[in-house]
Amino acid sequence: MLDTGLLIIRLVIGLTFVGHGAQKLFGWFGGYGLKGTGGWMESIGIKPGVFAAGMAGLIELLGGIAFAVGLFTPIAAIMLSLTMVMAIVKVHGQNGFWSTSNGYEFNLILIAVFVGVALIGAGQYSIDALLQ
Repeated sequence: MLDTGLLIIRLVIGLTFVGHGAQKLFGWFGGYGLKGTGGWMESIGIKPGVFAAGMAGLIELLGGIAFAVGLFTPIAAIMLSLTMVMAIVKVHGQNGFWSTSNGYEFNLILIAVFVGVALIGAGQYSIDALLQ
């Protein structure tokens, strides 16, 4: 059951990050694409915005794929955790803890999931398990 649980966690969270990356990179799923996301990033002091949006989008897209399929899971988890740390530092941290105030509650939950899966391992139903 542990391996099935890890698979569900990896798929749901990993594929959600794939979607977020596609929003930033391609404007899919209601996203703003590189130019729009880059403009927003510049407005909060992250410069150059388009480059930062591209890097964040690539990390979310590729890290999300790797996390979902369980490939180099600890590395993917660290990459995705760092995007959440940046979201806390630049956007949510100043608003306090609770999501209802646009706080960092959800970002912290995601970091806990990434760290937990990285420490436990991706499970039997992963590419990492096939490579061992």
